[in-house]
Amino acid sequence: MNKIGLFFGSFNPVHTGHMIIAEFMAERSEVDRVWMVVSPQNPHKKKSTLANDYDRLHLVKLAIGDNTKLDASDIEFSLPKPSYTIDTLTYLKEKYPDKEFSLIMGGDNLGTLHKWKNYELILQHHDILVYKRPEYELGELQNHPRIKLLEAPLLNISASYIRKQLREGHSIRYLVPDRVHDAIIADKIYHKLWKVKE
Repeated sequence: MNKIGLFFGSFNPVHTGHMIIAEFMAERSEVDRVWMVVSPQNPHKKKSTLANDYDRLHLVKLAIGDNTKLDASDIEFSLPKPSYTIDTLTYLKEKYPDKEFSLIMGGDNLGTLHKWKNYELILQHHDILVYKRPEYELGELQNHPRIKLLEAPLLNISASYIRKQLREGHSIRYLVPDRVHDAIIADKIYHKLWKVKE
């Protein structure tokens, strides 16, 4: 059975840290491929800070380029919003019965997994590949048999920092893949967002 690792994120924008984790999981974990699932609306994030869904998907595709181990997925765009992981997993299992889906998440998310909708069902049916983040406690679930802890290389950068740099007119070169950088600047993806709000 084809094993797929699902790396959910707003990717607002996708950055070099995301790509390092995706590549690491595709290369060093039990999955055959990693799908980078662009979330249209996270229940815990304000919608107003998000760039257009299709702009963010486009940037992820640019970041992946010709890497055959990674895919950009818009699977949640057509699902009810806000998107809950259990609902997406249920949909994917029905749509792709020949694939086995695992979740990829950071240690910060594992510590709050017990607050997720139907988290017991997620753990019952799916492995969770967790990359440790030194500043976060993993919580009691770290010893669950479905949890696989991995030491992925981490970059201490965030999408919010990148947006702040852009807003203040500073360079984001090397924080994001080159093609992502060029598209953000040429298409004014985040400048459009701020113009609407101001």
